Amino acid sequence: MKTAKAVNTRLSSFTPEEFFGHQPTSTAELPDPQPLVENLARTVMEILAGCRDIDQISRWVTDDVYRNLLQRVHISRRARAVKKQAVIRPTFGLGKTIITEPSDGAIEAVVIIHGKARTRAIAVRLEGLDGRWRATAIHVL
Repeated sequence: MKTAKAVNTRLSSFTPEEFFGHQPTSTAELPDPQPLVENLARTVMEILAGCRDIDQISRWVTDDVYRNLLQRVHISRRARAVKKQAVIRPTFGLGKTIITEPSDGAIEAVVIIHGKARTRAIAVRLEGLDGRWRATAIHVL
């Protein structure tokens, strides 16, 4: 039988984040990330164009990614207002998607987006958190 001192010593070495924070998930326990990466890339382009609401991806991104995208949305909105441009749904095609796995439970991907005027790349880092993929970084290049 364990003594109260031994139990208290063991419990005091844990931090609350270990119990209540995001729990990492192994890649083997998660679905194929390619559809999510491509859908996130498509959605981010539409969000920045102003024809889709940013709240639609809040479930799939971390708080930091959400805040960074929200700042870009405000900048894009102001730029359209200054130029007096209407919101237009962008027409683009998805090009090649490259996915690498730097460590278990983490995926780094690049999706090439071909638009009328230019070709862009969207870099996405997915991490397995709480039994699902969540984007911990999204960069539009």
